[in-house]
Amino acid sequence: MGFFLYSKNGQLVLAVLAFVALMAVLLLVARLVDRAKGRGNTPVMVAVFGGPALLLLAVGLIYPALRTFWMSVMDKRSENFVGIQNYAYLWENPAGLVALRNTLLWVLLVPLLSTGIGLVYAVLIDKSRLEKVAKSLLFLPMAISFVGAGIIWKFVYEYRGAAQDQIGLLNAIITGLGFEPVRFLQDAPMNTIFLILVLVWIQAGFSMVVLSAAIKAVPEDIIEAARLDGVNGWQMFWRITVPSIRPSLVVVLTTISIATLKIFDITRTMTGAEFNTQVLANEMYDWSFTFGDNGVGSAMAVVIFLLVIPLVAYNVRQMAKNRAVR
Repeated sequence: MGFFLYSKNGQLVLAVLAFVALMAVLLLVARLVDRAKGRGNTPVMVAVFGGPALLLLAVGLIYPALRTFWMSVMDKRSENFVGIQNYAYLWENPAGLVALRNTLLWVLLVPLLSTGIGLVYAVLIDKSRLEKVAKSLLFLPMAISFVGAGIIWKFVYEYRGAAQDQIGLLNAIITGLGFEPVRFLQDAPMNTIFLILVLVWIQAGFSMVVLSAAIKAVPEDIIEAARLDGVNGWQMFWRITVPSIRPSLVVVLTTISIATLKIFDITRTMTGAEFNTQVLANEMYDWSFTFGDNGVGSAMAVVIFLLVIPLVAYNVRQMAKNRAVR
């Protein structure tokens, strides 16, 4: 029986049975909805439409989160309780401190640079003749995965000895000008900055699109009134544009910050998380899957989760304030 289930025919049968069961559930849901129509039976409608979503949320998010927290206070095999010993790794192990320091540096620089570049770009191209083309150019990196971007920029930063031909774009230019090649990805701490620029390159397009839409939503009467008062371009930017799009700025900053806290692909692809470029997500992966220590790996995951909570809470609070003002 077990051999049959693991065979191709057995898997095909299971897939067919799962499909039949899914169709039966959908038919049952459709029938319940049809019966509840026009009767004002709100609890039934909530159960039919909200029940599956809540079930998936519980199974796919809440349970894994609780289990991860429990594993973070257990030993590597999740057999014995060790308390906060796994969390102490961050402060006792030099690699943990480097990962925490790098993660905070990423979270500090990426949102500020990405949002700043996107905002300035959106203001400069607003209502220009080639606005659509200019937006497309900055937004193009958003279509590339983090792994793809890492591979592209790894070739851009590629380093070879001074006696060898340089295949990296930047070092080819540098040596062509008569200078020594630069170890962009090997020399800390600047290698982390060069990695950060890759994510900025990707996220600047996102911030530009969101902030450009917010800028276009600023009421024309406010802009005209400011111009009649004789404000210059700099004053228009700081006193009219930025305050008017503040809710969008908050959303962009928090969204990019949350994405940055989970950064993994770029460092893993470009440096293998070596040369002091590791971040918390890399440490979580290494301890969980490379070293087989579920305790420390889960502790890393919980730390990332705890760092995300204040950002989400602040974003929700700002959205509530904006809703109350409206």
